[in-house]
Amino acid sequence: MNPFLQAAIEIAREAGAILRKGYERPKEIAYKGEVDLITDSDRLSEQLVVSRLREYFPDHGIVAEEGSRQDAADAKYCWHVDPLDGTTNFAHGYPCFCVSLGLLEDGEPIVGVVLNPVYNELFAAARGEGAYLNDRRIHVSSVESLSQSLVATGFPTHHRKKSANINYYWEFTLRSHGVRRDGAAALDLCAVACGRFDGFWEFGLKTWDTAAGTILVREAGGVITDIDGHPFRPGARVVIASNGKIHDEMRQVIERVSEQVAKA
Repeated sequence: MNPFLQAAIEIAREAGAILRKGYERPKEIAYKGEVDLITDSDRLSEQLVVSRLREYFPDHGIVAEEGSRQDAADAKYCWHVDPLDGTTNFAHGYPCFCVSLGLLEDGEPIVGVVLNPVYNELFAAARGEGAYLNDRRIHVSSVESLSQSLVATGFPTHHRKKSANINYYWEFTLRSHGVRRDGAAALDLCAVACGRFDGFWEFGLKTWDTAAGTILVREAGGVITDIDGHPFRPGARVVIASNGKIHDEMRQVIERVSEQVAKA
């Protein structure tokens, strides 16, 4: 097995045990913003992941959601870590959350691991080696049109009143079987990779939200781009992921709504 992937799986399982233990007991909750939560489990998970990555790969960069940084700017290899994606879900007892580790080589995703510890679902992928769910090869869906699809999105926890995504949500709802909003972008991308969702879009995600999911979608045969149709790089303003068959339709809807929003 790819040594980077093997290490990421091991670390994700260790962090997942922390999250599962924290999920089953009362939470210590603080606020980073008006509705942006952080729990003790976020911090404990990040401490574990970062310390283990430093142990395995001392020369790699690290960027983690809760503030951990290590030589990220100049490193050829850089890990982008969300120690608890879906913190609000976690805090409310909704079992849709995960730990996400993505490795970028010169800015391009090459390894991704996402673990939902409640359902014990481990998504893993390495460039050129396929995407897997609990060691079973996964592929994107074969749905041919947006009108027959189930898609997903997310909404920001910062500057919520400035987000125009409700306009896109409305349009996609009218043009598909429905839109889901589960509150964990890494898992949404995994859902595209394994065919549960046919497409996903969101604005303003951070690198740690998408680094792992990007390689999972690609290795599962999907397409993931920015709004202009260029290959997506974690940190871009807009992410559009799909099974490939509905991608152009999704981009057309987003472009059309973007023009309407700009004129409003």
